[in-house]
Amino acid sequence: HGATMASETFEEDSEEKRPTVQVGDPFQEKLLLEACLEVMRSGAVIGIQDMGAAGLTSSSFEMASRSGTGMRLHLDRVPQRESEMNPYEIMLSESQERMLIRLESGREAEVETICKRWELDVVQVGEVIAEREVQLFWHGENVSALPVDLLTESVPQYRWPEERPATADDKLKLNLDEVQVPGDLSACWLKLLGSENLCSRREIYRQYDSTVRTNTVVHPGSDAGVIRVKSDEWQMPAGKPEKGLAMKLDCNSRYCMLDPRRGSALSVAEACRNVSAVGAQPLAISDCLNFGSPEHPAGMWQIAESIRGLGEAAREFGVPVVSGNVSLYNETKGTAIYPTPMIAMVGVLDDASKALGSQFRENSDRILILGSTDPTELGGSEYLAVVHGLECGQLPNLDYALELRVAECIRELIDRSLLRSCHDVGVGGLALAFAECCLGQYWSVGARIELEPGASGTDSRPDGVLFAETGARYIASFSPSNEAEVRDLASKHGVDVSFSGDVGGDVIEIGGYARLELAQARDVGSSGLDRVL
Repeated sequence: HGATMASETFEEDSEEKRPTVQVGDPFQEKLLLEACLEVMRSGAVIGIQDMGAAGLTSSSFEMASRSGTGMRLHLDRVPQRESEMNPYEIMLSESQERMLIRLESGREAEVETICKRWELDVVQVGEVIAEREVQLFWHGENVSALPVDLLTESVPQYRWPEERPATADDKLKLNLDEVQVPGDLSACWLKLLGSENLCSRREIYRQYDSTVRTNTVVHPGSDAGVIRVKSDEWQMPAGKPEKGLAMKLDCNSRYCMLDPRRGSALSVAEACRNVSAVGAQPLAISDCLNFGSPEHPAGMWQIAESIRGLGEAAREFGVPVVSGNVSLYNETKGTAIYPTPMIAMVGVLDDASKALGSQFRENSDRILILGSTDPTELGGSEYLAVVHGLECGQLPNLDYALELRVAECIRELIDRSLLRSCHDVGVGGLALAFAECCLGQYWSVGARIELEPGASGTDSRPDGVLFAETGARYIASFSPSNEAEVRDLASKHGVDVSFSGDVGGDVIEIGGYARLELAQARDVGSSGLDRVL
């Protein structure tokens, strides 16, 4: 009932519905993937589909629809993990690690041999028929026969009424003159570093092995993960560099709650920055749209506005949405979750060996902040939420031309091997991103930056300088011998340099604004999840 549960709200029986979520088996999944690749290389496969939402129901009807034929299934032959399952349960079960394969007639034994070698169940459960319907049989009895198009092409197209909530304008109101600048910005910085949305996730990702098959180039903890594609798999000539694939998940649900359209677009922008920061060219998006009920006009407005924002950003950045899914009706006792359109972005590097992480690498390296800060862009920020208890205000401006220009500059710097590390500035602002550069997974190092002579727009609010979430900014470190070339390339792309400094020491300092002891920052940032969990 995973798919049907996704269309229900939670009331008093929330805990009782937990068992409806399938439990994955990664080892079995790996066996299945390898077997499928071998079966496909054999040439026996005409069509193949995994068991996603609604399990065998969706895979069988969709496969029949695309092939223009019908299908007869014998459900009593389907391998079952539980005894005494009925046809209804078999058709709706979303057990993972399964594939539905349509084969060339006469090659069944060949495919069975491959699957048995990978220690997998393999059963012929049906056959293709000329009639345009899916027929279900149970111990020889026809228990269902439905036209294929009924479930694939003729389903109702819902367009629920949408209405902008009366409170939408109130959420965007923020008078910064009424928000007092704290007297101790260093304490605010430390508080943000340990907050639940910004603290280190190492306690989670350390539980998983990111070194399997030795393909990982940039490990967890940086802007995006990067894996190399081995030359023999890519079929490249000997001596050619191995390509790299960069991957990142992003979403700012608070942004999307305040302004679904711009918040969703900013989530795409953040994903593009993350992928660019490791040196990759953003390629495409898969999305996962999580919202409340579309039957409420305000809820439908959130969904529609978010999709409009995603579409706008995808077109501006040239990254098509190639796949995705949706989960609606996420409400408990009448209260919906914040709009959460998750963005999974993939990018490519022509040379995986050039990919960069976000942590500073060498003492005495130079640091430049590429891109300018707008200290008034505190609306919807983590700083306002954590320090002042406010979730309101206009979101940061999204200048697509500027984002593209700065990202292109960053990728060129990395491609020319001029940088040693690169990190984008996002949630938490400059202060949080700068601290993250200092606090690596295996070692930590202090650093100090200060305002560049002539940098403008940073004297209105010191807390805005530290914590505003202005986009199109990156923190780059490099050998001192490369500084002139880095500055020249930034100037060529029309990219401002707002701060500069050096790696080294035992403090993290943004000169004239705030400073942290390195050891204390490391302890607070690394233990944040412990305090929450």
